[in-house]
Amino acid sequence: MTDIPESIDAVQDMLAGQDYVCGRALATVTFLAMKLGRPLFLEGEAGTGKTEIAKAIAAGLGRKLIRLQCYEGLDAASAVYEWNFAEQMIAIRAAEASGGADRDALKSELFTEDYLISRPLLDAMRPQPGGPPVLLIDEIDRTDAPFEAFLLEALSDFAVTIPELGTIRAPEPPIVILTSNRTREVHDALKRRCLYHWVDYPDFDREIEILHARAPDASEALSREVVAFVQDLRTEDLFKKPGVAETIDWAKCLLALDILELSPQVIADTLGAILKYQDDIQKLQGSEATRILEKVRTELATA
Repeated sequence: MTDIPESIDAVQDMLAGQDYVCGRALATVTFLAMKLGRPLFLEGEAGTGKTEIAKAIAAGLGRKLIRLQCYEGLDAASAVYEWNFAEQMIAIRAAEASGGADRDALKSELFTEDYLISRPLLDAMRPQPGGPPVLLIDEIDRTDAPFEAFLLEALSDFAVTIPELGTIRAPEPPIVILTSNRTREVHDALKRRCLYHWVDYPDFDREIEILHARAPDASEALSREVVAFVQDLRTEDLFKKPGVAETIDWAKCLLALDILELSPQVIADTLGAILKYQDDIQKLQGSEATRILEKVRTELATA
């Protein structure tokens, strides 16, 4: 286990050691969240590195990463715990077969830790090897208001209650990262409980730096063309603009194909690495991809 970094620069160095490149503002709010024990709420477009920072923090600190992937219909029970009904039924049948089924005694035996299945929130409240874990609550915007209200209470006290066992409180608060792609607005009460940061698309130089860290085998010339092309795509009227994750994926695809530089044909063949909707891909077919590539090369040549 590594101690919490003692400065903003140390946070940047720790994240860089995990190939996560971030600016001063994100490093600052990350440092404060860890130092003050406050949840960190990261909002932004998909593919901008919100989930990856939780992974990088866990790896950098040598802590366990516990991920709660949110979805529509997620409820408190699914996020905290459930009872192992199959094992409980076997125990009931065994007790009945032996003729020693005392109802009260059996009930007390069935609702114990032996039959409890921990889910992410309960795991995060329990001691973990290496110290308090990193709890990633991913895509909180996919859930609904009742779950947000429950989460607000759980994160306020860093405790969860199991009726049959009582309240389980974290001996040390986990490092909590919440992410949202802003498909809907998350309630202000939950946001106020957290430190907040909007994770935007990086500028050209930052994205080049990220690509060097994540796809180091890409040449400087190819990296610059890839980043410039993707950044220009983000100015187009697309249903889903490519994120940094798509930039990295595209570069790795080009490397796998031994591509040294972009061409209209290469772009057409690999558009599925950066665009995920057919309508967007159709917009970039043919002369449009050629126009953007020529524009990008002109800008790079005069930069």
